[in-house]
Amino acid sequence: MSWLWTTEMMVSVMVGRPVGTPPEGITGISIDSRSIRAGEAFFAIKGDRVDGHDFASIAVANGASLIVVSEAKLPAMGRLTVPMIVVDDVLAALGRLAEASRERSRAQIIAVTGSVGKTTTKEMLRHVLASSGKVHAAVASFNNHWGVPLTLARMPADTQFGVFEIGMNHPNEIRPLVKMVRPHVAIITTIAAAHLGHFNSIEEIAAAKAEIFEGVEPGGAAILNRDNKHFAFLEERAQEVGVERIYSFGQHAKADFRLADFEGDGHSSTIWATLSGETVEVHIGSPGRHIAENAMAALGACLLVGADLDKAAQALADLRSVKGRGEQHRLGIGEGFLTLIDESYNANPASMRAAIALLAAAEPEASGRRIAILGDMLEMGEFSQKLHEELAGPLLAAGIEHVWLAGPEMAALRDALPESVQVEYRATTDDLTPFVIRSVLPGDVVMVKSSLGIGFGKIITALIDNYPVVPDTDRQH
Repeated sequence: MSWLWTTEMMVSVMVGRPVGTPPEGITGISIDSRSIRAGEAFFAIKGDRVDGHDFASIAVANGASLIVVSEAKLPAMGRLTVPMIVVDDVLAALGRLAEASRERSRAQIIAVTGSVGKTTTKEMLRHVLASSGKVHAAVASFNNHWGVPLTLARMPADTQFGVFEIGMNHPNEIRPLVKMVRPHVAIITTIAAAHLGHFNSIEEIAAAKAEIFEGVEPGGAAILNRDNKHFAFLEERAQEVGVERIYSFGQHAKADFRLADFEGDGHSSTIWATLSGETVEVHIGSPGRHIAENAMAALGACLLVGADLDKAAQALADLRSVKGRGEQHRLGIGEGFLTLIDESYNANPASMRAAIALLAAAEPEASGRRIAILGDMLEMGEFSQKLHEELAGPLLAAGIEHVWLAGPEMAALRDALPESVQVEYRATTDDLTPFVIRSVLPGDVVMVKSSLGIGFGKIITALIDNYPVVPDTDRQH
């Protein structure tokens, strides 16, 4: 049997004590009692809203072969007969296991942060590196104080490439996580207005993102966005903490990994990428200039970690958008179709602009319309009204004539749009959803975008529930 961890090793590195007769080892780690599989260990982490200890019995019923619990909660576990490892603090123990995982690993490690594009770039790296070896990367957006150690602890010993996403809402969040990950390559996708409610300026956001350099391994590298106005600041920060090799990507003439040219439509892109002085034509199976720009960072990272660059570039042709981040659905409506672009996972001004550009590049069928369905961008703080108003500019420049809005902050955009744009505004997602369902028409291209907390996923679900998903026979797979 190939164990992810032997129980003996877990007890040792987590400084725990076994209770009962533990299995020889575990096949995986879970913190979700609902999705745990037989043979895995359940870590009863106490979160902001729920305490994993309250769900230990469900985890056991679903097949957990071992549970990790805190000493303080042990009396409440009295009815359970499953083997346990008892520790001082479950999250801290998971962190120790994560550090042991990094210590034993011979993999090339890449860490990704940035205001926009972290998850997309992480998934892109997972996809293109798979052509060169065994890849381990986080599921979903496991990029916080529990997601990063969980992803590290789950990394098999024989992994060849590890890809980690590191996020933050406040200063000093990236620092401890990157010191755990210890990447050979650190990527900052871009710096933009996100989580501004927790910062006084974008410059403070740049400084917080720059914490990622502090964990880069000796001899390691940083990859920075040369097109971003904070490039010089980030380059200086990287140098200050001893990062020896600093590379750049983007359209800038001096970028090391340069997007020389771009052609795209609503389904895919063709780029001309200049790497190591040679320009190659690369097809990307996912649309959007922002995707193409992040592809340059991903290809650059492949070069630095010794992956097969030709195979990585070829793999981009099979790339598909991540759920909630540009994923497209073709839905049957009446005697025709509508195209649904799902951007419902998150939103800030930079990602809103990218999504609007994606909608502008899409071609409606027959007499169809381009419709932007937009919800509030959260965590914008005192800048919120201004940043929502400013979305009028990109919408008008893109020629979007139908804008449907929901959320209290989007009232500012409603008021900023001229009469030439057909605007529909509702106070809440629940108010807007029925209007969307009855108002879409055959041929329309509909783009849905908001911060996750606004719940625009409900609009996506309602559209798919009301109009069947139809395979797009025009696209190659």
